Amino acid sequence: MPSALFIVSEHGYWGEECIEPLTTLDDAGLDVTVATPSGGPAVLDERSIDTDEVDEETAALVKDVHENDERLNDPEPLAAVDPGAFDAVVFPGGHGTEWDVNQDTHARKALRTAVEGEDGKAMVVCHTVGILAFTRDASGDILAKGRSVTGFPNAWEEGIVDEHDRLPDGRKLPYWVEDEVKAAGADWDAELDEDTSVTVDGDLVTGRGPPSSAAAARTLLEELGVEYDG
Repeated sequence: MPSALFIVSEHGYWGEECIEPLTTLDDAGLDVTVATPSGGPAVLDERSIDTDEVDEETAALVKDVHENDERLNDPEPLAAVDPGAFDAVVFPGGHGTEWDVNQDTHARKALRTAVEGEDGKAMVVCHTVGILAFTRDASGDILAKGRSVTGFPNAWEEGIVDEHDRLPDGRKLPYWVEDEVKAAGADWDAELDEDTSVTVDGDLVTGRGPPSSAAAARTLLEELGVEYDG
């Protein structure tokens, strides 16, 4: 069966956007490895298990997997992993990714390897779509340029940050994903009228946000040619 590398934030991943794809790929039989930028445990954004934010079933599943999955609690250091050895590289989202994954040179290398290689695929969700604006392809162009993508929209961000771009935990948001990716030349469409939004452009699969993460994972399996009945 194919293999997948999950690159997860140590500054706060959004539970559903990691756990739904992780369990989906597990159920489909993929060999999944988890890495974080430094090799420390993946850190869960506590808002993503707050039942004022998500339903109780999702919160319970995320909490259980986060606390008990050894891969999330003892991940590989990203620099020690060869992204070319995997059939797919998955980038779960969350505001925390703006501070580590999206700025990490090895994460960008992994994305570039997956998208430009002959066999690899990349799945990028939510705030991690911002990495497309900071990654250059083999020709030196920004990877987002000319690509059709979806991701976390400004319309949603406006309901989260305050007038000074501060998150509920007090951190200032470094940038808005939609602004950066559009400025980098992407063809952006978050499909705000749809329940979910998943876009495929070559070997790149992007998902808009939490409700789209499971759909993005199923789309990735289709792109890999893996049958899945879940």
